[in-house]
Amino acid sequence: MRKIIFTTILILFCVNSFAQNMMQSQYGSSASGLNSDRFDRNGNPIDTTAVNDASTIPVGLSSWTIDERFGNKTTVPVDTLLFGFQNSNDNGGPTGHYTYLGNLGSPRISHVFFERAETTQEFFTDPYDFALITPSKLIYTNTKSPFTNLTYYKHGAGKRSEERFKAYFAVNANKRLGFGFNIDYIYGRGKYMNQSTAQFNGNLFAYYHGDKYDMHFSLINDNIKVTENGGIVDDRYITHPLDMADGGREYKSYEIQTNLQDIWNKNTGYHAFLTHRYNLGFYKDETSENDTIVREVFVPVTSFIHTVKVDMNKRQYISYDDNQNREYFENHYLGTDSTDVTKYMSVKNTVGISLREGFNKWAKAGLTAFLSFEHRRFSMTDSIEGSAGQFMRDYKENTLSVGGQLIKSQGKTLHYDVLGEIAILGEDIGQFNIEGKGDLNFRLFNDTVRLDVNAYVKNVNPAFYYRHFHSKHYWWDNNLSMINRTKIEGKLSIDHWRTQLQAGVENITNYTYLDNVSVGYADQNNEDVKTYNNNVAVKQNPGSIQVFSAKLRQDFQLGILHLDNEVVYQKSSNNNVLPLPELVLYHNLYLRAKLAKKVLSVELGADVRYFTQYYAPDYAPAIGQFYLQNPETKYKLGGYPLVNAYINLHLKRTRFFLMMYNLVQGTGERSYFFAPHYPLNPRGLKLGLSWNFFD
Repeated sequence: MRKIIFTTILILFCVNSFAQNMMQSQYGSSASGLNSDRFDRNGNPIDTTAVNDASTIPVGLSSWTIDERFGNKTTVPVDTLLFGFQNSNDNGGPTGHYTYLGNLGSPRISHVFFERAETTQEFFTDPYDFALITPSKLIYTNTKSPFTNLTYYKHGAGKRSEERFKAYFAVNANKRLGFGFNIDYIYGRGKYMNQSTAQFNGNLFAYYHGDKYDMHFSLINDNIKVTENGGIVDDRYITHPLDMADGGREYKSYEIQTNLQDIWNKNTGYHAFLTHRYNLGFYKDETSENDTIVREVFVPVTSFIHTVKVDMNKRQYISYDDNQNREYFENHYLGTDSTDVTKYMSVKNTVGISLREGFNKWAKAGLTAFLSFEHRRFSMTDSIEGSAGQFMRDYKENTLSVGGQLIKSQGKTLHYDVLGEIAILGEDIGQFNIEGKGDLNFRLFNDTVRLDVNAYVKNVNPAFYYRHFHSKHYWWDNNLSMINRTKIEGKLSIDHWRTQLQAGVENITNYTYLDNVSVGYADQNNEDVKTYNNNVAVKQNPGSIQVFSAKLRQDFQLGILHLDNEVVYQKSSNNNVLPLPELVLYHNLYLRAKLAKKVLSVELGADVRYFTQYYAPDYAPAIGQFYLQNPETKYKLGGYPLVNAYINLHLKRTRFFLMMYNLVQGTGERSYFFAPHYPLNPRGLKLGLSWNFFD
């Protein structure tokens, strides 16, 4: 870990020095201002009290993301937030919305249903969204001087510590061409036995912004290796520790036996993405509001768009199949010495023509028509123990779809984006998607009110690995129906009151999920009945399931005293198939002040994460996915307040925090399990340091 950090810092220092000299020769020493953005990456209003003064962000620095279909830009804030840094590395999310296995970098799934992403063709890496970057999440930066960020997190010390190191670098070759890279290394040694995680992810990016030609490119590599321990053998080591060892002592977390050993899941992925467009238009003279200088500005009228996305992933399940592991799984299709590997590759091309918004007073919205073709190939084991041999079988799928988009993004009052797409040929024929979102901004009692609405109707072909999967312990080939989803959701935001109210409802037909189909068996003397922990099958619920959700965010302030609150209420119409906690809560009480002549910003407080008891999803280590608990042994989890106390400091370009994690570490029935048999990490000290370099 120290070698990686030192090498990265040395490389960044050398590149930064070279780039600074190059930038000075290109730009000189002057700088021009940029428009600021008042909304975060999710489109929510930014609390302006929680961002740096303009003086802390150099003039000429801006950031944005792009959408994967057309390459449209969305401005995002530069990463210089004063507050909330202590929650930026929380595997459970900044407000604790995720079930996870305790360790940093472990798989996770949201308690809040509306935050769960749809299952993708990259099935095995879906639960690792905590660290993985996709082209739509990658941040591009335009900067007059080289920009570098180094961030380091640590939890605990010694052989059981968790560490994360991130490095981000961006530079411009000239006013139109920029590039950079991002490195993210996670090493969670694990507070419990056989629990380590190791992730090394990185990406390169480049862009070019010309009047007639525009381009964004990224190359992403992700490497994930997770040790699977199947959870602890007896929850009483956590819930009732004095019952163990006849009350003689309490076991340390790393002394507690686990169900599995010598088992790993390993994923390696490569993702190349290119979106570019050629614009037809005209030049016109324009005068800025602050001066009388006339500038020639290009106005695009029509754009020809091409986007190509290539994804490759190799997933390998490694198991030294000893007796302990054999008892954990019901089926062993491939025998002891076998290769359990599956590979995925996809190439998707999208071409479109767009009539651009705003090129004259009649063009109030932009209109785009597009066509997409995707080729997918999957390889997996296709033999059963005792057969002639083990071999790899290829599955090939092709899909051709057409669609259109109507969008209005300019102006201050009303914005909307309506998109429709339907598959007309290939594996996904009949799949369609109609979705729309919009926002209305208006004045009310001398304040700005924002009303957001989004809705969709979808008919979705289940992901390939729901339909076919062959492996060491699970084997299925399913003929599944299309999943139909209908949703409408609205959000009301009032900045001055620090209030957000959000509510929505979704109906799902043919809901597709992973179920536990473990069966009981008797031992040789028919005296003891055991139940396998881990046998998985794909199921569809033929009827409809409705989910209602409402969320209130309300923050209060009295001088330097702050109280931030978030309450989520949700209800599932079928808790046997789709169990959800009815309440998910987050509260943060803290003091916020500026010291040392208002140069040092300090935040001192404690926050709590809580969700009501429910049949939380179990975890299947052989495929790294969450699934329903065994109905014969299921039990409820939740009702435990996870409390963290912290101090967060910000001095110019440096952020630092100290946190005492799991402060009220408790025992009893409501103990610190989020997933069955996977306890959270015990009480420990966390720290984080982030340093920005702007020159």
